[in-house]
Amino acid sequence: MKAEHILQSKGTDIFAVKEHATIAEAVAVLNDKNIGAVVVQNNDGGIVGILSERDVVRRLGDKGADALNMSVADCMTANPFTCSPDASVDEMMTQMTQKRIRHLPVTNNNGIVGVISIGDVVKRKIEQAEQEAAALKEYIAT
Repeated sequence: MKAEHILQSKGTDIFAVKEHATIAEAVAVLNDKNIGAVVVQNNDGGIVGILSERDVVRRLGDKGADALNMSVADCMTANPFTCSPDASVDEMMTQMTQKRIRHLPVTNNNGIVGVISIGDVVKRKIEQAEQEAAALKEYIAT
């Protein structure tokens, strides 16, 4: 299974904030949409970073409640790792594990087309394992 197939089943909604938004505004989006990361865009709509729950917690640990007034640009992970729509589940899992990240924006020549989380990847790996187990059981039974 590839990234584009995951996006077809989960949807291609992209939740983003501008780099000049405050952390409080970004947290409101995270909370409202029940997500773990938002894409950070410049005024032209280009991806300049990603802001995750981890990024927010780190800043809160350093600055306390004052962190909520900081700009997203001062807290985000700049130049986030991405994958292409034809990246496999195994490729995405490897990248997420090696880079210690939980969200991958999916991009093509036209820009961002979706975001895949570690939960999306794990769900597909479990589905694959269940399908392989069922196929083996059927093979053994015949």
